[in-house]
Amino acid sequence: MNLPDHGANPMRLYKQLGVEAPNEIIDFSENVHPFGPPAFIEESWLELRELISRYPDPDAEPFRSAAAAFHEVSVGHIAAGNGAAEIFTWLARRYHEKRVVLIEPAFSEYRKTLEAEGAEINAVQLKEETGWRLPVAELANAVEGCAAIYICNPHNPTGLMVSKEDLVVLADACQKADCEIVVDEAFIDFTGEENSVVPYLTRFSNLIIVRSMTKMYAIPGLRLGYVISAPPIIEALKSGAAHWNVNALSASIGARCFSEHEYRDRIIQTAKKERAQMTEFLIAHGCAVTDSEVNFLSFQLPVPKQSDKFFMDMLKNGIVLRQTKSFRGMDGRWFRIGMKSADAMKKLREEIAKWL
Repeated sequence: MNLPDHGANPMRLYKQLGVEAPNEIIDFSENVHPFGPPAFIEESWLELRELISRYPDPDAEPFRSAAAAFHEVSVGHIAAGNGAAEIFTWLARRYHEKRVVLIEPAFSEYRKTLEAEGAEINAVQLKEETGWRLPVAELANAVEGCAAIYICNPHNPTGLMVSKEDLVVLADACQKADCEIVVDEAFIDFTGEENSVVPYLTRFSNLIIVRSMTKMYAIPGLRLGYVISAPPIIEALKSGAAHWNVNALSASIGARCFSEHEYRDRIIQTAKKERAQMTEFLIAHGCAVTDSEVNFLSFQLPVPKQSDKFFMDMLKNGIVLRQTKSFRGMDGRWFRIGMKSADAMKKLREEIAKWL
């Protein structure tokens, strides 16, 4: 079964698999919440659309300054990108033909961008039998002789959190080994900023943090992410970026998103409620479920060898799941689902229960 490396774009999936798409489709394969972006975007649209006729700021202002204020760091610690995906291309260029530790399963863009730059990948495999937990001691040894290690926290595709204590142990090991530690915090918003490692920037000069605005604020079409690190690293990463790499709409909307406190709280609580209900349902039906703390989770059928049939049958019924054939170690035997509206989640439970 030839499947895309990412979720979203369900019509491409149907076309690729030669399956006729039903009239109604619910896409659980991507991790953007279903409640739409903050209301100020629609309310201020006449004002915002004026930005289309002007060149954007080359440093992505006012977004860069707003991000710096939100994280209580100087603007020199931040660079904005055309989505976090662009930042991973900057990082891959930094590690051109160097050795990098990757923890599998992982976001496919890590490996894809690194291999394009000829990096040598030292893969450390998370294991199903240990609940996909991070093998901290093994990783601390693996960084010797490496230029960097990539850690996704919370982890995609399982949703598991890495404790700050474990991250500090790894950052210490990396610092001793002259290895940079890249922490992808694309989903940290769903757990609370208290779990971010941004406060450790002053302690670890080798720390690089990648953030995304896509998931929490439901603005994937705007493509906006940013990286936080020591100013010399930021300058080096930005050196190859295209001029005006962040458009004016993204920079303006992204800047205002940081003040959306009530919006964030509502999204976090809704995702938490739906995740708990879905976890309870799956366990009751004999499925294995990851101990996720974000707006998605991964699960395995009671009989994993039925996974391909289950996936195709769900597609025919308008239910698009994230297959895991591109996640090494999961190999299609698991599925990832993003939390959607209460009605959509109810429909998903009904279809799974019926199929089982």
